[in-house]
Amino acid sequence: MQHTAESLQAKLRRVPRDAAAWAQLGATHVELARVTYDAQHHSRAEKALTESLRLKPEGNGEAFTGRGALANAKHEFAAAREWGQRAVAAAPDSAAAQGVLVDALTQLGDDAGASVALQRMLDLRPGVASFTRAAYHFELHGRLDEARGALERALESASSPDEAAFCRLHLDKLEGRTEFLETTRERASKVPSPENLAKYGEALDRAGRPAEARAQYDLALRQLRALGGDDLTAALISADHGDPAEALRFAEKEWAKRRSVFSADALAWALHVNRRSAEALPYSDQAVALGWRDQEVLRHRTAILGSLR
Repeated sequence: MQHTAESLQAKLRRVPRDAAAWAQLGATHVELARVTYDAQHHSRAEKALTESLRLKPEGNGEAFTGRGALANAKHEFAAAREWGQRAVAAAPDSAAAQGVLVDALTQLGDDAGASVALQRMLDLRPGVASFTRAAYHFELHGRLDEARGALERALESASSPDEAAFCRLHLDKLEGRTEFLETTRERASKVPSPENLAKYGEALDRAGRPAEARAQYDLALRQLRALGGDDLTAALISADHGDPAEALRFAEKEWAKRRSVFSADALAWALHVNRRSAEALPYSDQAVALGWRDQEVLRHRTAILGSLR
């Protein structure tokens, strides 16, 4: 991937007015940010995509898709939705454009819109990107057999070791396999993002290693405070392993940005750990309204309901 960025940069030195190459460079930096968790790639992506749009401001589906992917990566989901809609209008047969919409609409709580975009993506390109999104959609609706089937199809479609490892990680989590500890450790070692560190911490907790888990949570919180943006992860980790008042501040910020099942669960849990369980219950109800039965979400709900008896 770094080689792709370098090749595009070399091309642009020769042909600096190639709008498509600038868009491809921007998309490559978005992907590099995802796998390295180096936020400098976000600024590089923005510069490249801005240049692409300067050269071709209208009908530039590749750049619109890149801007949408960048906005999703930065948890700016309303902006991602707008870029995704522009991308789909400019390139209606682009699976990547539909993927931007799936991600944004899912996070914004627009389940119907996300379902339509997901089906269109599957129709256009049934591969790892679309099957893993389908698995997530099915899991949110409590349709675990279908989620498992989608992940198995994604694994069959994987064309690289990284793609295969990604699919196996999520299959292990869905199945509750003990290998989940090792796969999360490897992923956190390779890409030490706050989310991956938190997942490794959760796996360590499940394995009965709380001190090691706490070290991962503390590192994740330090990163989140330094980088900003991911208030959802910050709220959940703070609620369990940090300052309850800080957890509620993060959760309320997240709820103000997007009213999804994810933010509903985070706000419910933050209210509960601040001894406000009666206020938490309606948000907990919303978190499971679609059928989502994630273990952590159910743990939160059980605790909230138990405290109200």
